[in-house]
Amino acid sequence: MDAGPDGSPSTGSGLDERAHARQRWAARASLTSAGLAVIAPIVTVESGGPVLVIVGALSIIVMMAALWWTLTRRGWLRFAAGTLAVAAPAASIALFAVAQLLWLPFLLLALWALAVWTGKVALSGTRSHAVQVVEYETPPPARPFLIMNPRSGGGKVERFGLKEKAERLGARVHLLDTSRSDGPEDVAALARAALDEGADLLGVAGGDGTQALVAAVAAEHDVPFLVVSAGTRNHFAMDLGLDREDPSTCLDALSDGVELRVDLGFADDHPFVNNASFGAYAAVVQSPEYRDDKVRTTLDLLPELLTHERGPVLTARVAGTGGPDIVIDMPQALLVSNNPYRTDDFAGLGRRERLDLGVLGVLGVKVEGAAQAAELLLGRYAEGLTAVSAREVVVECDRDEVEVGVDGEALILPAPVRCRIRPRALRVRVPRDRPGVPEIKPPLEWRRLRKLAATVGRTALPKSRHPKPGL
Repeated sequence: MDAGPDGSPSTGSGLDERAHARQRWAARASLTSAGLAVIAPIVTVESGGPVLVIVGALSIIVMMAALWWTLTRRGWLRFAAGTLAVAAPAASIALFAVAQLLWLPFLLLALWALAVWTGKVALSGTRSHAVQVVEYETPPPARPFLIMNPRSGGGKVERFGLKEKAERLGARVHLLDTSRSDGPEDVAALARAALDEGADLLGVAGGDGTQALVAAVAAEHDVPFLVVSAGTRNHFAMDLGLDREDPSTCLDALSDGVELRVDLGFADDHPFVNNASFGAYAAVVQSPEYRDDKVRTTLDLLPELLTHERGPVLTARVAGTGGPDIVIDMPQALLVSNNPYRTDDFAGLGRRERLDLGVLGVLGVKVEGAAQAAELLLGRYAEGLTAVSAREVVVECDRDEVEVGVDGEALILPAPVRCRIRPRALRVRVPRDRPGVPEIKPPLEWRRLRKLAATVGRTALPKSRHPKPGL
């Protein structure tokens, strides 16, 4: 049997050969575009094209360094750094214009964008990346119970008629009382009470913090959990592939749905479906002024937080990476997520390809100066950036308590904080038809693209038209 362009067996059918041909030509288009992006400055050497490209790259490095100074300085120094962050790339563009080569940077951007896009098209067709999420057929719930926050997402519960639709589908709905003077209702207690009364599904129309609390109860009692994308950002719903524009479609799972098995993260005993954040961001959101003026409060607090003059000094001990334990010392920001976020693709930042790998994602950022800030342009190769997967993370602090943002909720927990994951602990019921299921994109690997582009395809002709001799 012939091998496909990625080394996997080929069926030999004409349909497969056409698909493989598309992959080969996409790989060739990617390599050609990248080659043209390298050659373009060379053909403008008489006008100073190569030198201007180098100057342009340096201006971006200067901009990154200036942004670091903007965040860590105050007064006129902050103003001067902010001006430099704008002036550096503006001056580079002006030099291109003077040399009548203003078209060159835009051409280079277009060529590299085309190279990346066609490269991902080529690699997306290889079977090694065709990962399928397992769906389980289960009967519809008989007594579903849903908790809905009428204020979440700017009033999506009322705007999309979520309560009425859920009740038509047989669910019992509890609307949270957001006007209580004695604090918010205990959603975990509401969920447990509903289970005691015979509920066989728990669901939430609200933010990710509320989702996590009820999801932990569902996991504890091994009942399915329904996510309704009625929050503001709906990160968990996004990674489940749910429709974030019309949350009412999530309720279709009550009548025609399937189950997924996904992981659940914990910071000590506090569950999270997305992440737990430590460091500068977690400290900023604790400020009483943050809700009234987010930008001003952040700019006021960051200089001391980023230079360790204020806030916690953290040490993260990362275990279960498949190798030696890793120590991240004094990071300004630490994100521990329920499964890893994409860090190798700008278009995939903030997304998780899988929620069932049984590992935590760990992203630590440590920047000690402007040079390291500029180095962050290297992405996952930057010295100040640590991105790994792990089974456990213990976050230590130089004080007895540490600020933590758990799925966007501001908490203060006793140090150290142990983050762990329960693999496939949560049964999530989702609609059978989920238009938002993300397509898994492989990382861009130039070596694989070269092999794919060099593959010579052979179309298998029908045997009846080429009989063997002697038959």
